[in-house]
Amino acid sequence: MSVYCGREFSSDDIQTIRDLMHQHPTLKRSPLSRKLCELWNWTKPNGELKDMTCRVALSRLQAAGLITLAPSQIPNARRRPHFAATAATDAQTPIKQPVHELAHLTLRLVSGAAQSHRWNEYVARYHYLGYTPLSGSQLRYNVFAGEQLVALISFGASAWKLKPRELFIGWQEPQRLRNLQLIVNNARFLIMPWIESKGLASKILAKVARQLPHDWHQRYGYRPVLLETFVESERHRGTCYKAANWINIGQTTGRGKKSSTHQQIVPIKDIWLYPLRNNFTSLLCA
Repeated sequence: MSVYCGREFSSDDIQTIRDLMHQHPTLKRSPLSRKLCELWNWTKPNGELKDMTCRVALSRLQAAGLITLAPSQIPNARRRPHFAATAATDAQTPIKQPVHELAHLTLRLVSGAAQSHRWNEYVARYHYLGYTPLSGSQLRYNVFAGEQLVALISFGASAWKLKPRELFIGWQEPQRLRNLQLIVNNARFLIMPWIESKGLASKILAKVARQLPHDWHQRYGYRPVLLETFVESERHRGTCYKAANWINIGQTTGRGKKSSTHQQIVPIKDIWLYPLRNNFTSLLCA
């Protein structure tokens, strides 16, 4: 029994994949993943097929030598999208008032191609980590003070494995595999460089903690119970997360997501968590 993308694959499952490919040798990877999801009833809480997750699992099964997929229809590896800076994301009027003097803050979900491109361009231009596409379930917000854009924030899939987090929650491997989707990762948080408003970042974090569970439920059919994020310790102290009552539970090892070495290869980051429910541990360990 092997586990890929949160699902256990038995020898029968792997044989099912092989049989399906043998019966339909011209089947492309996307239709194959959809057929498998339908066959296994592998769905999200809102009933949508987990076909993207299935495609990732198929690639990992192939890398492990368990199956041989048809050649990809994309001959060259996809390059990370490039978002050139345009006048649309040029600096705006500076703001220096503290947060209590700003106009009312609102979080607005990014929707449509134009808004999506603009959000990505801002992040590519002004965030120190640049733009990286989110995979799986995700939400992106524009944050406004009145009608002026002051910040961007995004949330996506949680880290696959994280020792300090697992110890903090106290769950076992079957519980982690079953309930990991209930944790959501704050992937990007950008206060516009021309905004110097004391208390703004922590106010946004408090506001998003109240709004995100509802928005996530509206889009994906379930409510997360825990937020997580990573703060590069040599660059930032995580002051805004502390002020918004997030909990620092330790640090990453710096080995990266797919490293096969025990050496540090990426910057060490502080791990911060924010419970969205008082009984989050019992829900995650259910």
